Amino acid sequence: MRTDMVMRLQEVLDMAVERKEIAGANLCVEKDGSELCYLQSGYADKEREKPVERDSIFRLYSMTKPVTAAAAMKLAEEGKLDLGETVASFFPEYKHQEVEEEGGKRVPVQQEMVVRDLLNMTAGLMYPGYEGSAGRAVDRVFEEMDQRLLSGRPMTTEELAVRLGQCPLAFQPGSRWLYSSCADVLGAVIEKVSGSSFSEYLQRALFEPLGMEDTAFYVPEEKRGRLAVSYETSGEGEKMVPYAGNHLGIINAMDRQPAFESGGAGLVSTSADYMKFAHMLLQGGVCGNRRVLEERTVRFLAGGGLFETQQKDFERRIPHLAGFTYGNLMRVLQEEGKAYYMGSRGEYGWDGWLGCYFSNDPKERLSIVFMTQIKDAGTLPVLRRLRNVIYAGLE
Repeated sequence: MRTDMVMRLQEVLDMAVERKEIAGANLCVEKDGSELCYLQSGYADKEREKPVERDSIFRLYSMTKPVTAAAAMKLAEEGKLDLGETVASFFPEYKHQEVEEEGGKRVPVQQEMVVRDLLNMTAGLMYPGYEGSAGRAVDRVFEEMDQRLLSGRPMTTEELAVRLGQCPLAFQPGSRWLYSSCADVLGAVIEKVSGSSFSEYLQRALFEPLGMEDTAFYVPEEKRGRLAVSYETSGEGEKMVPYAGNHLGIINAMDRQPAFESGGAGLVSTSADYMKFAHMLLQGGVCGNRRVLEERTVRFLAGGGLFETQQKDFERRIPHLAGFTYGNLMRVLQEEGKAYYMGSRGEYGWDGWLGCYFSNDPKERLSIVFMTQIKDAGTLPVLRRLRNVIYAGLE
């Protein structure tokens, strides 16, 4: 990448910090397996004036989901997990579920939820915050999780899956699309199939072979000084203050091994670690001389999509991802002309609630990993600005 483009990226990053859009962030861009640039700006801890560094540790939140999808597909390629298998075969609570229709009427499911629905967010499950008695039932489950989170009997990965199976669904499985707790239930399914805890399986199947030494469901004491502070804006963006709240069963302090290992939001990582994961996918499943996933598995993982009714739900609920579709817990770019930033058809990735973001572009052989910690983020405006500079500077 040309020096002037790297300088421009640094200016965009610095400006976002100056404008208090973020407290700090780092950005890593690779092409053809080689680093085009690494940049950082601002603070991992503003109060202590500690800058963001290459080894700063960030809460991934929903950028955990692609890792969970890869873990599921590892089991699928080994013949241990059938994507067409019903979730009820793992958890009986998903047998004979009910769907809450408009107006509050409940009807039996017509077709049971399958593992593929968990990967595509088409299961009818919900996150907290949705309306109706079904939404309130889910709210109560997560409220109880939060109440027990720091107690002597916290809710486990399996218990959450069981409790969600006892709640009514938002729609008939497979018929619609809704961003939800699907990846959390998938994590519990992976535990059942692998015969180990979710964290143990991830360590064995992905983190160890990839050398992801700083990726886990908590931060051990000797690394805790590298954990970035989470922030939120206060006073209409005029002030940035630390955010210490626990969210979706995730302990913000990351100071203990959690009982609930969230497949949808639980991991922490560094930009260097996550780039190893992104690089492996872009290389067709290979890391160095070691094959982690089969090439066809990666093509399946990165080639998700929705049918028409599901796609309309996706576009309505996440309008800033115009031009994209969804599958295997990731966005996939279908129509470059509709997107809010430059990219290539077939590009895939995801982001997180605190602003972490990754993208793989097979056409350009390009990987982007961006890490920050700002509440209610997702795909930030600064990320879109950075992407346009990156793509404009590609040779």
